[in-house]
Amino acid sequence: MIRTAMIFAAGKGERMRPLTLTRPKPLLEVNGVSLIARQLQKLKAAGVERVVINVSYLAHLIKAALTDGSQFGLEIVYSDEGEVALETGGGIRQALPLLGSAPFILTNGDVWTDFDYATLGDLQRKQLAHLVLVDNPPHHMKGDFALENGRCRTCGAAKFTYSGIGVFSPALFANLPAGRYSLAPILREAMSLGDVRGELYRGEWNDVGTPERLAALNQKNLGNPALMRLLT
Repeated sequence: MIRTAMIFAAGKGERMRPLTLTRPKPLLEVNGVSLIARQLQKLKAAGVERVVINVSYLAHLIKAALTDGSQFGLEIVYSDEGEVALETGGGIRQALPLLGSAPFILTNGDVWTDFDYATLGDLQRKQLAHLVLVDNPPHHMKGDFALENGRCRTCGAAKFTYSGIGVFSPALFANLPAGRYSLAPILREAMSLGDVRGELYRGEWNDVGTPERLAALNQKNLGNPALMRLLT
């Protein structure tokens, strides 16, 4: 069982404006529950004990809302990236001292899903990552990666979308420099060596990237009337 997780929560959520002008995207709510709170609840249910959250934009609001994690039965520690977020790859690299030496679960703070994190097991020998892929949503029909015999590839007959959920070995980032860079090129290089496995998940998954998607998700979940009025 994996005991440590990391949640990405540092971005500005610019496509979510005006909702994110005064509130970071992970604190936006679906049916009265913030996106990141639901992630924390699901991680706790899966046996996770420690969660590292990277923060930058409106970091003080995330820290004030989640504090030390005791309200979720978790230990929360923050990797504060300052005024300029380090993107996905650089954010993980900075957080390595907080994550420890064992594989960790990684998830985006703006994902709403019924995926069971308890199904994610430890990585196999020499494996650097395990990605959860989903069918391509309408806003990302080209997909990201192919899946062949349980291995993720950069090319293939059919591509799927990376869900923002996975298990990662700290070794994938250990020799990388500090700085601001994306996770995608790191994954592609590891895939070329055959070190990334994956699975296709076809349950509920939502990339809550725009006000319209948030409104639709609220409506689907019986909604937040105040939010619906704001967006219509």
